[in-house]
Amino acid sequence: MRAPHESRTKLLDAAIHVIRTKGYDATTIDDICAGARLTKGSFFHHFKSKEELAVAAAARWGEVTSGLFAAAPYHDLVDPRDRLLAYVELRKVILRGELPDFTCLLGTMVQDAYATHPALREACHSGIDAHAATLTSDIAAAKARYAPTAAWSPESLALYTQAVIQGAFILAKATNGPDIARDCLDHLHRYLELLFKS
Repeated sequence: MRAPHESRTKLLDAAIHVIRTKGYDATTIDDICAGARLTKGSFFHHFKSKEELAVAAAARWGEVTSGLFAAAPYHDLVDPRDRLLAYVELRKVILRGELPDFTCLLGTMVQDAYATHPALREACHSGIDAHAATLTSDIAAAKARYAPTAAWSPESLALYTQAVIQGAFILAKATNGPDIARDCLDHLHRYLELLFKS
């Protein structure tokens, strides 16, 4: 497999940073080129449009973040309930730095572009859904052990966790800080404890 071209990777990484900072609609190709320290010629060598770049940036975001979560130590815990609770705690630990440092690229883009850019909306949906799916087997195992007769599905709870996390990011932006997001994740933690009473 051929390694990605260095300038293409720089453009994708710049897009991730700038869009997380300014939002998709407010971000320009000039902003992305400046962030990557590349010319517009380089941009158009790799991408036909800002939307095409954003769809590719969504895929890159998925690759980078999936690596982070796949390597996280919560996977080593034996009890699936403990793994889920440790996942939520990891999401709290990530709430550091400035807002663009911890908010989600996919959630940011889909809020701006869901009605006007169907390809981008689908890319964001696929990415969020793929991350939720990484929780499904742990949720299914915890359900089998602690709540076998519950009427809800592991898939629906996995998506609910993402709804809470994305909503927490929105509230963090609205309040210009991470405190309310931490509170939301604390509530999610308590909710999971209630679902899976030991």
